[in-house]
Formats: sequence, C-alpha cells, structure tokens
Amino acid sequence: MSQFAIDAATLDEARRFNRKLARMPRFKMRRRWAPRLLQALLRLGQVGADRRLAHAGIDAERRLLTTDGAPVPLRILRPRGPVRAVVFDIHGGGWVIGNARMNDKLNAATIAACAVAVVSVDYRLALASAPDAPLAGPMDDCLAAARWLLEGGLPEYTGLPVFFVGESAGGHLAAATLLRLQAWPGLLRRVHGAVLYYGVYDLAGTPSVHGAGPETLVLDGPGMPEALRRLTPGLDDAARRRAPLSPLYGDMSTPGGLPPALLFAGELDPLRDDTVAMAARWCAGADVELHLLPQTPHGVIHFPTRMAHLMKARSHAWLRARIDAAHGAAAMA
Repeated sequence: MSQFAIDAATLDEARRFNRKLARMPRFKMRRRWAPRLLQALLRLGQVGADRRLAHAGIDAERRLLTTDGAPVPLRILRPRGPVRAVVFDIHGGGWVIGNARMNDKLNAATIAACAVAVVSVDYRLALASAPDAPLAGPMDDCLAAARWLLEGGLPEYTGLPVFFVGESAGGHLAAATLLRLQAWPGLLRRVHGAVLYYGVYDLAGTPSVHGAGPETLVLDGPGMPEALRRLTPGLDDAARRRAPLSPLYGDMSTPGGLPPALLFAGELDPLRDDTVAMAARWCAGADVELHLLPQTPHGVIHFPTRMAHLMKARSHAWLRARIDAAHGAAAMA
C-alpha cells in the first residue's frame, strides 16, 4: 500500500474541514425526493459551464451516441493544443444524480496537466432505468460509450492511449466496464490505465459499509446497505456479488486482463474496504498503486483542501508517466 507524504498542516486542515462536514446533511438515497432535488440544484449550478471552459482554452461538444438500446449523450472536451491521450470519464453521484458536466473542473485540470482530451458519458441514472434492474441502464450506457471510443469513434485520436477515470459510483461503472471489455481483448488493450476514486465494488456491502454509523461524513452510513439493496431489487447477496454487477468478484488474475490502476480511498469512508479489497484482487494481474488517506471521507476529490490537491497532483503525475510510457513504446515499435 502506498501513502502520500502528508504533513501535519494537511491533517489539521482535514480535521477542521471534517468538523464542518459533520454539521452538514448526509446524502440519503432512502429519501426518494432527495436525488431529484439535488439533480435540479446541480443543473442550476452548471449554467454557463461551456463558457467557463472556453475561457480556459477548452472546447466542449455534445454528441449523441446511437446504440441498440437508449441513446447515450457524450460530453467531449478538447484542448486547443496537442492531445497525447484520451480520458474516458464516468461521473459519480450514487447512480441517481450527476451528469457529464459534473466533473468539468476536474477534467479541465487534467487536460491542462496531462494534454488529454476527455470523453464523459452521460449515462442513464438508476431512477430512469428499468425498475427491476436499476443499474442495467448505467452499466450498458458506459459499455456502449467505451466501445464507441475504443472502436474509433473519435478518428482524430485513433492510436492514442485511453485511460478510464471514475469516482464513487463512476468507479463502480468504470471497473464493471473494464471487466465487460474482456470480451473484446483488442479493445481492452487500448486502455493503458484506470484511475478510480473510492468506488463501490461489492453491491452486497463490504464490512466497512455494514459497520457505518450515524457519525459517517457525507454519506448516510446507516442507510447504505438498504440503498444498495434498492439498487439491486430481487437479488440475494450471492447474486449481488456476481461480476460485473459487483466488480470485486470479476476475473482479474489473467496478466493483461485489466490495465494498471491507481486507486484512492479515505480512512473515514465507509467504502474504504471496497477499494482495499479491489486493490488486492487487481494486483494479481496488473500493477496497482493504492492510497488510503487518513482523516479523509467520501467525496474528497471535490473538497477545497490540501488533501484533494495531493490526490489530483498524484493522479496527474501517474497519468503523465503512463502516457509517456505508451508513446515511448509506440515509437520503438
């Protein structure tokens, strides 16, 4: 397990920020009105998003992918300069809120630091999917978008390395998509790495999920097991733990079966066991770098803290190193 060099000032700031979070409401999926309200507030805060990106030298394009199922909207961000790789971004939001604009700020920083283009998938949310299988829509949309990209959907970037990035529910969808891409080995070889932030990898709940109490920050600790059951209706725990629904139980032992991965989790996050267990499984077939961050709850990548800055800096450095390695290998081929 890797660890940041975290100084006392960073930890003190994290504790102060956690005290603020403790006074704030938790995200409760068991309240059916909450996701709709949060989604409306999210969209309100995104007014002018394209204009802000344009000021940063990034052009945004909306494209509608037509598949055998439902249409899948994509948000494509392109820098006005050289592109060395493509990031396939999957947003979080507990599968019930969020959209492709949600990570604009994070993606703009990655574009500036790593000279990449970004394709964000606006997958169907669970509330808009089939009531008997709420996660089927999000999972199928992400697979369709990934296949489109890897099969040359953006011909101007053909031959460039592709990297998956997913946060929280997006981490789950990224890992599930990579497992499903094992059916297309040629496409999977185009994926040179995955950066996953505190994902959900066991839909029956890991021990830290089942042990989460009311003191849990950001998330509704006591309600998490029930929320997972609502997202997987009609299934028992054994069925919930089948891959790719629960990526933790997929086949990761074959060398080359999955790309290298950079995984993050917080010690105060009920989902920490998901990431720790996933890293242990993933490293059987590919290189894994794991960071378990002290004094860190769920959602930290969006916080205005030094810890979030350290995470982003490490992610950018890891991506740049992998991009350089991919270009170096191509030049020698």
